[in-house]
Amino acid sequence: MNIIYNEDCIETMNKMQSNIIDCVLTSPPYNILRTNDDLVFYDLYKDNKTNDEYIDWTIKIFNLYNKVLKNNGIVIYNINYGSENTTLMNLVIADILKNTPFTLADIIIWKKNNSIPNNVSPNKLTRIVEFIYIFCRKEEFYTFNCNKQQVSNNKKGQKIYENILNFITAKNNDESNDLNKATFSTELVRKLLQLYTKKGDLIYDSFMGTGTTANACLIEDRLFVGSEISKDQCEYANKRIKLQMQPKLF
Repeated sequence: MNIIYNEDCIETMNKMQSNIIDCVLTSPPYNILRTNDDLVFYDLYKDNKTNDEYIDWTIKIFNLYNKVLKNNGIVIYNINYGSENTTLMNLVIADILKNTPFTLADIIIWKKNNSIPNNVSPNKLTRIVEFIYIFCRKEEFYTFNCNKQQVSNNKKGQKIYENILNFITAKNNDESNDLNKATFSTELVRKLLQLYTKKGDLIYDSFMGTGTTANACLIEDRLFVGSEISKDQCEYANKRIKLQMQPKLF
């Protein structure tokens, strides 16, 4: 616990015990398929699989999520379409539903603070939102973990719960760097953790990158485990973790 493994997530999950993770929270590479050599997002991973390769890879990962997740655990999955690969996001979601034990419980819209970089296309809209898919096992659709609170009962005795919208506003990212130009957002991760997990829960990020999920888990008193193939990003993330764990002086 509270460790990032410098290896492929498939290798990590194959070694994990079954039913040990409370929640998977991650943002995979989007497979944007850009051909411009200047548009490199990661120091090691090449974001250029074919659509079929990417889908097959994702299905393997989701079937391993099923192995490591506890009963009623969920997968919080942030994925978006690339400007030159607009179809893959929907194809991969459809295949997850068809070929894994998971179904969609919710889709959350994440509105970023700004839309940088601005779109230079004459006909496609500038994107300021991304999508967060909440997956649960099909047989746990009515029981998966969420922190919604009961507020009353109606006249027939049916429980009424607080109204939480499927719309989150949060910072774009935790600043890009030479190792990762598509970093995650601590503000976003914290809000998701507050909604779907409890203190002491064990969170797994299969694409830990520069450590944003780990950073948010420490702030929110959650435990974490992560996988990241880049040694340099692991080292970067571990520096962030050590800094976050230092006692705060007031």
